[in-house]
Amino acid sequence: MPGTEGVAEGAGARPAGGAEQARRLPRVPGFAEWPAAGTPKQEGKALRAEVPRGAHAVLDLDGSRPDAVSAVEESSHGRLPELAPIRVGRMAATPFAFLRGSAGLMAYDLARTPMTRIGAQICGDAHAANFGLYGDARGGLVIDLNDFDETVRGPWEWDLKRLAASLVLAGREAGADEDTCRAAAHDTVGAYRRTMRLLSRLPALDAWNAIADEELVSHADAHDLLGTLERVSEKARSNTSGRFAAKSTEPAGEGGRRFVAAPPVLSRIPDAEAARVAASLEEYLGTLPPDRHPLLARHAVHDVAFRVVGTGSVGTRSYVVLLLDHRGEPLVLQVKEARPSALVPHLRTAGFDAPEPGHEGRRVVHGQKRMQVISDSLLGWTTVDGRDYQVRQFRNRKGSVDPAALAADQVDDYARMTGALLARAHSHSADPRLIAGYCGKNDELDEAVAAFAVAYADRTEADHTDLVRAVRSGRIAAETGV
Repeated sequence: MPGTEGVAEGAGARPAGGAEQARRLPRVPGFAEWPAAGTPKQEGKALRAEVPRGAHAVLDLDGSRPDAVSAVEESSHGRLPELAPIRVGRMAATPFAFLRGSAGLMAYDLARTPMTRIGAQICGDAHAANFGLYGDARGGLVIDLNDFDETVRGPWEWDLKRLAASLVLAGREAGADEDTCRAAAHDTVGAYRRTMRLLSRLPALDAWNAIADEELVSHADAHDLLGTLERVSEKARSNTSGRFAAKSTEPAGEGGRRFVAAPPVLSRIPDAEAARVAASLEEYLGTLPPDRHPLLARHAVHDVAFRVVGTGSVGTRSYVVLLLDHRGEPLVLQVKEARPSALVPHLRTAGFDAPEPGHEGRRVVHGQKRMQVISDSLLGWTTVDGRDYQVRQFRNRKGSVDPAALAADQVDDYARMTGALLARAHSHSADPRLIAGYCGKNDELDEAVAAFAVAYADRTEADHTDLVRAVRSGRIAAETGV
């Protein structure tokens, strides 16, 4: 027949009177089932009967809850004891700072709140200061969640409630009135819910990469933040390995450089310890894609120092490694101890399995890659002296908004932006149709979580007061101003 040359026999042919029968293939593990039985959206809606959205307002702390000071002391086990006073001093600074350092205590409380049992890869520490800018491999800036020390598979509500409570505390510290603080918590949930609904309506591939950073401000209606984000972006562009090395290193023999001690934050370490850290980079290379190896092969290891980081991370072992290329240009890697997530002891109470035992650095790296749209191209992990570490670029054009320093009229905008980012991160591991079906179109969930957030902020302020009292009484040592 003319025009059919080269067409396989039967290809494109249809039986007279109707469409060709769809081919039935066996289900392939790891792929969706077809034809599907029901829809995730319907499953999510059905969960409202089991866990009403209004139930998320509940904060019922029983008498078995550990007191705040005991929780801080317990979380210091396994850390370097000489750094514990710095950590306590940072947590004692403000109630918001206390929350930042007490992810384990909040997980204890959250495990006793209503949950849908919908699992997602969660940050585990999604407070308002753990969002920020960082550089991608092509020199652009990305805004996203940026701390994954506690990441596990767990209840999506835990991240959302921690974010909402942190916004109330940050707003109070910024001087915003109580209505503004509650509105920030309410609106971060609303932005999360609307973003998840938007993602649920898109083709899966489009949803995976949706809400580009340049569209985020408009999507979250966060226009009052534009000036702040521009200032943070400008500062982030100069926050590089080169700038850090210029300030923190000095010339050494044979054209090399070495770190200059700036205690207690940056300390030189014995040669044997530095050699063990440097040697661990061989294992680290094996965790990177092979296409990264030629880049690192053009850098030589020059020095290693110990550097204190963060609030919740203070007391963990953390090193910076100075690499120089053939022109003497620096690349600094951070080799940071990866401890078991503080959420793990509370997952079974919440009805979730604890992660299988394995390398904690691998857990952090894989969790980060599951949640971020774009991750550090040099993320990996290694082992030093039998301890697990994550490895990443240090000062990779990072910048962050201090939510406690925002103007009162910006807190709400920041809340909407972070709520949208959190939804985008969760949608990579949980079906957005399922969560969107549960969250619904009205603000019932927004109201409930806002009520929880205010109550939990009050509880955190009381915990902070207990810690400050313990410091003043001498029960626990604190070093301030570091």
